[in-house]
Amino acid sequence: MSIRDMIEGRKEWKAHMARVKALPQDYQIVYKELQKYLFKVGPVDMGEGTELLSGIVDLFEEGASLGKGVLEVTGKDVAAFCDELIKDSKTYADLYQEAVDQKTAKAMNKATDKLK
Repeated sequence: MSIRDMIEGRKEWKAHMARVKALPQDYQIVYKELQKYLFKVGPVDMGEGTELLSGIVDLFEEGASLGKGVLEVTGKDVAAFCDELIKDSKTYADLYQEAVDQKTAKAMNKATDKLK
């Protein structure tokens, strides 16, 4: 990644966050929680820049412009809302589960080999 790409990415992120800060307070709170959740368990490849997060901001801006509360947009289970957004994506949780399964299978094979 070139310095120019890093500078451009930073500009895009600042513009994105300016959009978030322009949202009503309840939307900002839920956005920040969604962001944390997605960064922890979200898709391994969130795409270039902030595509998924920008889509959420688009949805939030539309909801706010219609006078809806944020939970009318996401539903009361915000984690389920996130899960639905990333249901067809490979997540960090999937990678962790695969690693645990592989380690378990390897350990079980070693234990079986010792019993023979």
